[in-house]
Amino acid sequence: MSDNLQVFLRESRGRRGIYSVCSAHPRVIEAAMRQAGADGTHLLLEATSNQVNQAGGYTGMTPAMFRDYVYDIAQEIGFDRSRLILGGDHLGPNPWQQLDASTAMQYAEEMVRLYIEAGFTKIHLDASMRCADDAAIVPDEVMAGRAAALCSAAESARARLGLAPVVYVIGTEVPTPGGASHALNTLEVTTREAVEHTLSVHRKAFHDAGLDAAWQRVIAVVVQPGVEFDHDSVVDYDAAKAGHLQEFLQAHPELVMEAHSSDYQKPQAYKELVRDGFAILKVGPALTFALREMLYALAAIERELVPEAEQSHLVETMEEIMLAHPENWQKYYRGSAEQQRLLRVYSYSDRIRYYWGRPEAEAAVTRLMRNLHQTTIPETLLSQYCPREYEAMREGRLRNDPAELTIASIRTVLESYSSACRGDGSNSGKQ
Repeated sequence: MSDNLQVFLRESRGRRGIYSVCSAHPRVIEAAMRQAGADGTHLLLEATSNQVNQAGGYTGMTPAMFRDYVYDIAQEIGFDRSRLILGGDHLGPNPWQQLDASTAMQYAEEMVRLYIEAGFTKIHLDASMRCADDAAIVPDEVMAGRAAALCSAAESARARLGLAPVVYVIGTEVPTPGGASHALNTLEVTTREAVEHTLSVHRKAFHDAGLDAAWQRVIAVVVQPGVEFDHDSVVDYDAAKAGHLQEFLQAHPELVMEAHSSDYQKPQAYKELVRDGFAILKVGPALTFALREMLYALAAIERELVPEAEQSHLVETMEEIMLAHPENWQKYYRGSAEQQRLLRVYSYSDRIRYYWGRPEAEAAVTRLMRNLHQTTIPETLLSQYCPREYEAMREGRLRNDPAELTIASIRTVLESYSSACRGDGSNSGKQ
């Protein structure tokens, strides 16, 4: 599909795009597949270097394991695998920043090879992070050289196995994966000079590495369009501040731009981003945020319907897990004990998403679903705790079923992306 994706993005730039789902949660993946199935579009699903790598990442999965995991979900719900595009996001030395650059790059190159061998066909080459023995500011030329080394590893693996061409995304002005970890006062849009420089140093690094053919498959560059979120606020897209990036695209018709951290934007912003050449929109935490909202709403309903001794105690269980294993949130959430408690649940950065795969969490969710399946959720309680889904149920568009309610909550987020990427009917056509 990589060649078709490249053609699609080039031919529909400014009119249509594709959103990229960055999540390993099974309900998020199912919701994304069901959304793409309803739309008749391809689904771009990406794993990050921290989620999935040769050591398992925080999901415990290697690239091949993640592929099989996704394929199993597709088979279970009847999603056509030929409409699935697997991508690797932030592939580089990020998981090994505590090591010297040479060692970290060895691990990163091995990770990229494994992604290629597992059939991933869209690769974001991200060597923007500083390793233990790097200078305080890593020069762009060094980042580009490392990106070329990663690309060389990918191309060698692809050629050795006779696999289809892979497309690449480059870019050194990469927002923090999962959102900013500090309050955002100002946010600078990438300048045209900066993105031109990024393109120039990468082109040279690829040429010097004998990767001219692979350079022709660089489809996008990651820049900062002026969108971001922190723990409790969102920086909204302002098209007027990003006009110079459209000038960049006019000079480079072979490229599109990729927008990271686009979560929580207003629906109109996604349409404006696509119109302005951001043809790849990344979304991740907003999807698990919607998942958590629904699960906690269902837990509130459960407390009304189920005797306490039989309840899942999901909310209490998640708090206990996060307190017992603070490594995924403690260095990000500051403030008093009460402020940290609120952030553990309600932060836009949604670091609770790292904990859903733990056995205690899975057991609590399973019990919650079983309890609510064994009773009927009164419409009045659905109205109280899930008013959006209540309206859809009353209109006959949604079954009053806890699993369906969960999927619907996630799809509400995806629908804004889908509408923007499909042109919302005004520029009709399917991927």
